[in-house]
Amino acid sequence: MLHLTANSKIYLASKPVDFRKHIDGLAAICEQTLNQEPRSGNLFVFINKASTQVRVLCYEGNGYWLACKRLSRGRFKKFPCNNYVNQVAAHELKKILKGVLAKSNKSM
Repeated sequence: MLHLTANSKIYLASKPVDFRKHIDGLAAICEQTLNQEPRSGNLFVFINKASTQVRVLCYEGNGYWLACKRLSRGRFKKFPCNNYVNQVAAHELKKILKGVLAKSNKSM
């Protein structure tokens, strides 16, 4: 289970990721693009191009966790975009995962 504490290291990939990638593809992005070790126990957060889904990748001892949240309506607020990777605190990630909507799309 994903366990968030004040000491958790959480990295947001601010550029959208192709969600056809699964665990191995996201782990490769951690290594090659974010310059981070995916098996470090840190959490890596990715957003899709439409800003309707978030995925969290974490390695725990003997395997990976991959959590996904898809909004029923609206879009996630934009992630910080000053770098490709941004470190955030656990309370900031919790706000993101609550699905605070930036704009609603009634046709969804």
